Amino acid sequence: MLELGVKLVMAYLLGTALGSLILGMFRGVDIRSMGSGNAGATNALRTQGKLFGLVVLLIDIVKGVLAVWWLPAAVLPGIGTDPDLSRAWLTMACGFAVIVGHVYPVWFDFRGGKGAATVVGVVAGLELRLMVPLLLSWCVVLLLSGFVGLATMLSTVALLVAVYILEPNNVPLLTFCAAVSAFVIYTHRSNIARMRAGKEHRARRLWLFRSRAA
Repeated sequence: MLELGVKLVMAYLLGTALGSLILGMFRGVDIRSMGSGNAGATNALRTQGKLFGLVVLLIDIVKGVLAVWWLPAAVLPGIGTDPDLSRAWLTMACGFAVIVGHVYPVWFDFRGGKGAATVVGVVAGLELRLMVPLLLSWCVVLLLSGFVGLATMLSTVALLVAVYILEPNNVPLLTFCAAVSAFVIYTHRSNIARMRAGKEHRARRLWLFRSRAA
């Protein structure tokens, strides 16, 4: 249990290293007071430019990869390895913890991003082939609707469906995907409210069915 507790805390703390807020401190800005008020890569791109947004995206993806690729297998001094602890469940737990850390960072008043980029990193670290349904569904929904938030939510649902089809007996992975899908939809609840009110930002340059007036 010691290994589980320590690594979950480490994964959470890794998640709290938000690229947008760390880079923003060097620039003297807090993007949570700009644009959508979100501390993720999308708002960073919209308010601070392409380079800033790209670096933020990379930071948030890399920490997701590290949480499931390196941390579960790491032999920590004074902690060791618990032989009774399932590596699969530990990996999924670390993956979810790093996403929670990104959304609720203790160092930044528990006001972080919505977890999308970190989810991508975790999925990439778990199994690269799962990136196909995740990214493909994201692109299709974005092109059809123009809503980044909607694309993000439905891509996690598509990921869950893909895992259910490809690995129906992988209970840890299925549980993780179901939890992530529910969590990402929850973190995008403000996007859902804005879409229902017709006030959600739309990426019109990417939206295939935009009106001519747009």
